[in-house]
Amino acid sequence: MERLFAGAADLAAQYPALRLIPLLALALMAVEWLYARLALHDVETYDLRETAASLAIAIGNQIIRPLTAGLTAVPLFLAWDYRLFDIPTRALGLATLFVLVDFAAYWHHRAAHRIRFLWATHAVHHSATRFNLSCAIRLGWTGAFSGVIFFYLPIVLIGFHPLAVLGMVGLNLVYQFVLHTEHVPPLGPVEWVMNTPTHHKVHHASNAGCLDRNYGGVFIVWDRLFGTFARAPEDEALRYGLVGEDGPSRNPLVIQFREWLRLARDVTRAPGLRARLRALFGAP
Repeated sequence: MERLFAGAADLAAQYPALRLIPLLALALMAVEWLYARLALHDVETYDLRETAASLAIAIGNQIIRPLTAGLTAVPLFLAWDYRLFDIPTRALGLATLFVLVDFAAYWHHRAAHRIRFLWATHAVHHSATRFNLSCAIRLGWTGAFSGVIFFYLPIVLIGFHPLAVLGMVGLNLVYQFVLHTEHVPPLGPVEWVMNTPTHHKVHHASNAGCLDRNYGGVFIVWDRLFGTFARAPEDEALRYGLVGEDGPSRNPLVIQFREWLRLARDVTRAPGLRARLRALFGAP
């Protein structure tokens, strides 16, 4: 644990600009809102009550994350002690790490849609009914408890330092932040390789043909390779939010724990061990 906090402190000291990322995110959200309202006269892009809930959730994450750091640190540093190699984080090593982290993120994201125990955290992100930059900061508080870090352990076991892996995960998330907007046009040939807002809005859509598609973080090639890619339907508008939801909540606590409460209810009511395991690890 001490190694994690010492390394994190060194990282923050070397790159003080990291502290400005939340302020930059807020600035970009403000720019998007102003552009939609003033330039496009669009009052639908943002629901300010929904955005306020997303901001409250983001603040909660900033409070909870340091408290749950050990759940991330312990598995990573245990794996580091059994690494196969020591891979230097020079240009080639960093490029390889960037691709490996995105590959792991694809499989974690895909699992989060197919395993209910993981979906209970990820459903928070999909609860937004407006697809905009504030949706990007609506993340579950229980990620550390759901075992997300285990998807990245193989990268550490290969020989990449835990802090390098965590830093690259953070960079991956920064890229994904800017995917959450409908105000970027299609990017031509780039769309064959990279994930873009055009692809990611399909992922967030609750239309039948869009469900469980386009899991990629930075690269969309994983979806093309593994059969999970989809384009936006041409004959219907995209709808956002959770399928079958009675009504979107604006209460951050309800947003965070509604799916967990439903999961707990189904597990306790399930008749027998096999049914309980199916409730926990079956599809949402």
